[in-house]
Amino acid sequence: MTKDQLLKLPLWQYTGEQLLELLDSRNVKDNIEPDGAAITAKRWLVYGIEGLCELLQCSKATAHRIKNSGVIKDAITQTGRKIVIDAQLALDLIQSSKKGGRRCKK
Repeated sequence: MTKDQLLKLPLWQYTGEQLLELLDSRNVKDNIEPDGAAITAKRWLVYGIEGLCELLQCSKATAHRIKNSGVIKDAITQTGRKIVIDAQLALDLIQSSKKGGRRCKK
């Protein structure tokens, strides 16, 4: 039986094999992405200085110092007093700043 014929049958007339065949054909079709569709990863966000403290396992003073240093400024969105931080981007930025090394002022 073709797919079009299966689609026209009432559900109660399907055999188990026909139902599985139809479901398998739908799953294959649904798993194919249209051209140009981007896969978006779910973002992991932390909120406020307290969230940054938990993420970095540091004190509030250290979290403020890191935030104000500009190292993670690309990961921070701040509107008024509300701070939202993209956690993965912040960790990546901190890691890359450590690799680049800091120069001490004399």
